[in-house]
Amino acid sequence: MSTASVGPQQSATGGNQRDRAAIILFDNAPFGDWNGCDRIHAMAQVEKKGGLLRKASSTKKPLKEKVVLMYDEIFKNEDPTKNCPRFWEELFLMKVNLEYLEAKLESVDGDELMKLKDNINSLFQHCIVSLNEEHQIKVVNALQTLCALIRGVHQKNKPTSGFDIINMLMGFDKAELRMKNLMESLDTLLCGDGSESLKSLCLKLLLCLVTVTDNISQNTILEYVMINSIFEAILQILSVASSRGQHGYDTVVLLALLVNYRKYESVNPYIVKLSIVDDETTLNGMGLVISQALTEYNRTNEAILLALYEAVHLNRNFITVLAQSHPEMGLVSIPTTPTLPTTPTTPLGNLSPTSDVMNSSELSLDPNLHTSNLLITFLKYCSIVMQDTKDEHRLNSAKLCLIILTCIAEDQYANAFLHDDNMNFRVNLHRMPMRHRKKAAEKNIPSRPLVCAVLDLMVEFMVTHMMKEFPMDLYMRCVQIVHKLICYQKKCRVRLHYTWRELWSALINLLKFLMSNETVLLGKYNIFALALMVVNLFNVFITYGDTFLPTPSSYDELYYEIIRMHQVFDNLYSMVLRLSTNSGQWKEPASKVTHALINIRAIINHFNPKIESYAAVNHISQLSEDQVLEVVRSNYDTLTLKLQDGLDQYERYSEQPKEAAFFKELVRSISLNVRKNLAVNTLSQEILLKEFSTIS
Repeated sequence: MSTASVGPQQSATGGNQRDRAAIILFDNAPFGDWNGCDRIHAMAQVEKKGGLLRKASSTKKPLKEKVVLMYDEIFKNEDPTKNCPRFWEELFLMKVNLEYLEAKLESVDGDELMKLKDNINSLFQHCIVSLNEEHQIKVVNALQTLCALIRGVHQKNKPTSGFDIINMLMGFDKAELRMKNLMESLDTLLCGDGSESLKSLCLKLLLCLVTVTDNISQNTILEYVMINSIFEAILQILSVASSRGQHGYDTVVLLALLVNYRKYESVNPYIVKLSIVDDETTLNGMGLVISQALTEYNRTNEAILLALYEAVHLNRNFITVLAQSHPEMGLVSIPTTPTLPTTPTTPLGNLSPTSDVMNSSELSLDPNLHTSNLLITFLKYCSIVMQDTKDEHRLNSAKLCLIILTCIAEDQYANAFLHDDNMNFRVNLHRMPMRHRKKAAEKNIPSRPLVCAVLDLMVEFMVTHMMKEFPMDLYMRCVQIVHKLICYQKKCRVRLHYTWRELWSALINLLKFLMSNETVLLGKYNIFALALMVVNLFNVFITYGDTFLPTPSSYDELYYEIIRMHQVFDNLYSMVLRLSTNSGQWKEPASKVTHALINIRAIINHFNPKIESYAAVNHISQLSEDQVLEVVRSNYDTLTLKLQDGLDQYERYSEQPKEAAFFKELVRSISLNVRKNLAVNTLSQEILLKEFSTIS
């Protein structure tokens, strides 16, 4: 007998005697004489004993847990309950071995896997049944098994595999019922009063299900997630402070992804439902989750930005959340057990010498503020994420930030609170360290309407990104945002006390940069489209500035800046005239700029001779600013300008078709990141089992 070599020290305890009994049983009884479940148990014991009996052997097999042996039974081409009627009951009492199950699925080729379809279908079905078990350990194991099963089967779904995912997991004839039962069980678990760890695992499973394909719109299983909506469960999590603190991040990311499933091809119920949510508690809860995530200023977070974009773009009621005071914003409850976010975040790197904004002190509210809001948090986040646009993820984040600001700048209600004189804040934006300017004294930041911070952000971007790898698209968006804000000011006659000179100076320097790098830039971009936007922005100030600039002297200063920098405009006119008289590809766009410059050239040609005459008469070689302004004020009446149409009109933002490709790639990137992070970090069972340790 194989037990003869067992030493006396090994039989001293009852546990070893039981092991011995199992081995004796295994050695002496034919398989047909005893239960198949017992056989698997005995085999597991033999594996354990084998490690003790054959220490000298170099060919011994690795130890196998009982659950692994049970998985092996599933991968045999026969019903595992044939010899073990309690097979499925026992399986879900075993701790899941995710790595083995996924690797097993990976190792089986497509044809072989098709032969195992009935067993795979049974496993999927019994996982769903186990979600309704009273014993939570079974529920945990079922959820984790589903994660492994869905991922493992999808990994086999190559174009040449020749099998359908739905058929492989559930069978075509049962798929609708299976998914209905699964989604109902998940909804019950998420909305119930049960374990927070179980709710977390439900969300992980849903994220696993959504992100299992690179392109989520090609994930056919999501059709059943559309039909059997869990939208109300998502809203409930976001509306309750305790669940929001623990599950808010995953919930918001899940919602952002679900909204992007076939959004241009069919009616997506999550889009429809999100667009009509009007419950203040729920919307504020979503805002708090996004705020909390964005306060980690030193990291990019495409998934949270996407969630913010969808909320702003789809739901007009969410606009109110942007300005909602959050005195408790830094106090959102955090899970007692730290968990990694479901999207890996990319560090933005050391931004010294002004990297002090990355310290934890920056994560709390500004000392000068009694309150904060989502928009302030977002603007601060933008000021950091938009600094370095060389990396693809950062470039995407910067673009998404500007798209969100574009939506805000077009919204009537958003503009109302942006320009509200009774809502003043000190917004400490991060400024890129530059050799030619001093670091701004943070304590001297004035308390102003929030639109000033938006304009500051746009100016800061323009000043700091005139470089070889010119982010043309981002510049276009910046100028468009400024234009939309000014159109609102003109329409509503809002006289904003802002340092307009900084904006004018940034715009003129931008034109200067475009001309200095004409040859290089024209090889990549139509720089005349950007030049036309800048020139027309000046035309808005010239034509309508008296209706929205704060004082008459502000309008005089506009003319002073144009006259002072006349050489830039003269050079621009020479460049566009040269290209518009040729028959090349730039003839038409250059001609538009030539026409747009007509009033700026009229101002320069009208006032320059007057200034020169004033200097000659008064024997002054170089006039002061006040002297130039005096000439300007006394010669307005003889200036003739042409009225230009459409200066206060703009094309409203539309995601489809212009931005569709960008969002498709962005969602793909987020989906890959979520999947990668789920596979590595979020399915550990130790914490869950500790929580359920009282269950026998």
